[in-house]
Amino acid sequence: MMASITITADWVQKVIKADQELFLLLNKGYTNSFLDSLYPWYREGNTWVPFYLFLVVFAILNFGKKAFPFILFAVVTIVLTDQISSSMVKPFFERPRPCRDPLLMNQIRMLLNRCSGGYSFTSSHATNHFGFAVYLFVTIGSLIGKWKYFLLFWAATIAYGQVYVGVHYPLDIFFGALLGAFIGWGTGYWHNRISGTIHPGEMYKSI
Repeated sequence: MMASITITADWVQKVIKADQELFLLLNKGYTNSFLDSLYPWYREGNTWVPFYLFLVVFAILNFGKKAFPFILFAVVTIVLTDQISSSMVKPFFERPRPCRDPLLMNQIRMLLNRCSGGYSFTSSHATNHFGFAVYLFVTIGSLIGKWKYFLLFWAATIAYGQVYVGVHYPLDIFFGALLGAFIGWGTGYWHNRISGTIHPGEMYKSI
């Protein structure tokens, strides 16, 4: 029994070490001046407010009676992803951010003015954006066609930015993305079950 615990602890330490090494590689190795100037702005939630407002207006003008449940479930998705990641997962694991880890904080490239507070695992940025992207994928995927795959790319680039600027590890991003995708799929599924999938033929007015 003791040997099993030791093996498990050793395995966890190896995973953490590999995660730290990959973080340093991505944060310090694969960089350029363009991304240095882009990511501090690109990853900010306020940057995408016009996109969210566009979706609200688009839904109201085009989805008829389905606009309200579409917007409501979108809000529920964001609330769930943010609260589960920030208020449940992070306090449970209590993993320090790389910019607050005494072993790493002097080695990283920190592109923000300050190190964000709170814990690192999971990344709320990754959870929130993947949750929202998958929700849209499930609910309006048939309406936007191949553009639905761009939503996943959009979420992935924002999540990756958290590593690039120095505030999250790759595993924070990976598991945050999985958590968000699971929540987004769930809310999207229940939206479609209650309100019905939004198809192109149901749109009654062009924006």
